[in-house]
Amino acid sequence: MTRPDPAGGSAGAGGAGTRPVRLFVALDLPRPVRSVLAQWAAERRRGLTGLRLIAERNLHVTLCFLGWRDEAEVEEIRGICRSVTETVTAGRGPVRLSVSAALWLPPRRPRVLAVELTDTEGRLASVQSALARALAAGGFYEPEDRPFLAHVTVARVQRGVRIRPEPLSAPDVPAVTAAAVTLYRSRLKRSGAEYEALDSIPVGAPSSG
Repeated sequence: MTRPDPAGGSAGAGGAGTRPVRLFVALDLPRPVRSVLAQWAAERRRGLTGLRLIAERNLHVTLCFLGWRDEAEVEEIRGICRSVTETVTAGRGPVRLSVSAALWLPPRRPRVLAVELTDTEGRLASVQSALARALAAGGFYEPEDRPFLAHVTVARVQRGVRIRPEPLSAPDVPAVTAAAVTLYRSRLKRSGAEYEALDSIPVGAPSSG
């Protein structure tokens, strides 16, 4: 993986003087779904200390976290994401998911509160797998050892805080219909991360062929 250097450039394929950018690929969620998840997380926090809520606008399903990459690589990464998403989902309509459970991750000493999504048709798993293979082949992504788990992180445990992971009921969310995969740039700030969409690719659009 590319490593940012102290001078503001990066060590890697992009060469000297190229700025590092922090990237991830995600499935976007409809605003009504984000609203329900954000409200549910806020209600759960009332009985717990040490939880930092994720802003409603930032709720998403991470498919591939690329970490720090050379800015010069963005266009190639964007092309891979667009090509894979369009090919795998062409003509099949949006991805349909459902909420299945509230999760503390990792289970024993959690760092985040998340909501698991059920991918009954296996379509999201197919998109994620294809993206992971293509991005890894290009040298832009290091696949994780653990299986892909479709989930939305709704809150993070503050540093130095230990929370007892008690069971929580899942939020009452209607069926989730997601229609876009987006390549995001993450800008880290003291107030929290800000996400900039670099490219949003429609899911399930009719094939151009």
